Amino acid sequence: MTNRIMGLIPLVAMLSASMLATGCQGSRAAIEVKTELIVYAASSLVGAFAELEIGFEEANPGIDVKTTFAGSQVLRFQIEQGGPADIFASANQDHMEALVGGGQITNSLIFAGNDLVVIVPKANPAGIQTFADLGQATLIVLGSENVPVGAYTRQLLDNAEQHFGEPFKKHVEARTVSLENNVRLVRTKVEMGEADAAIVYRSEAFSPRLTMIPIPEKLNARVRYPIGVLARSENPSQARTFIDYLLSTEGVQTLSSHHFLAVQ
Repeated sequence: MTNRIMGLIPLVAMLSASMLATGCQGSRAAIEVKTELIVYAASSLVGAFAELEIGFEEANPGIDVKTTFAGSQVLRFQIEQGGPADIFASANQDHMEALVGGGQITNSLIFAGNDLVVIVPKANPAGIQTFADLGQATLIVLGSENVPVGAYTRQLLDNAEQHFGEPFKKHVEARTVSLENNVRLVRTKVEMGEADAAIVYRSEAFSPRLTMIPIPEKLNARVRYPIGVLARSENPSQARTFIDYLLSTEGVQTLSSHHFLAVQ
C-alpha cells in the first residue's frame, strides 16, 4: 500500500508540473493576442504608411495593423459594400465626404498635403523642360477622371487653359494615350518607357528612372489627404490611437520623409 502511494507521488508531481506549464503557455498565448486594426489607404500612401505601420506597432505592441492599398474610389466602394475597415485614408476629400454623408464615417480630418508635377523618363525623349512644354509630348499618361490624381489633373488643366490658352489643354488631351486607375500605374508607364510624360503627385516623382518637372504654384491643384474612423469600427479606441500617432512628431516626420506636405 505504502509503496503504491509512494510510486504515485512522482506521477502526480509530473502531472502537476505539466498542467502548470500548460497553464503558463496558455496565459502567454492570451497575453500575446493582438487587436487587428484594418486600415484602407490610398495607393499614393504605400511607402509612407508602410513605414508608419512599423513605428506604430513598435509603440503599440498590442495592435497589429493590416493595411489595404488601392485607389480611393475603390476603397470607398468597398466600404459602402460593407468592407471590414476601421480607418479610411483618402487621396481627396470627395470620397471622404461621400462616406461622411452616408453615415459610414462620423468625421474626418486632413493629415497631409501634396501637389502635382510632371514626370518624364531620365532620357526625356520629348525634350520637356517646363510645364509649358507638356503639349509637345506625343505619349502622355494621366489618371482617370474618377480617381483623385485624375480629378486633380483636370483642375490643373483647367487652370492652365486659362493661363496658356485653350490650345494647351487640347494638345495635352489629344496626346494622352492612356488613363490609369491609380497614380502608381501612371508612374509605372513612364518608368517602363511607355510614355513621354505624365502628371503625378510630387511624392510619386522620386525615382532614379524619372526626372521631375515642377508645375507653377498658381496653376497647381490643392491636394489634401483626409482620414477618418468608420462608424462601424470594432476598434474605435485603437483607431484613434493610430490617428494620434499619424499626427504626432514621429508621424509628421515620416510623411515628410516621403515628400508629403505639412498642413495647418
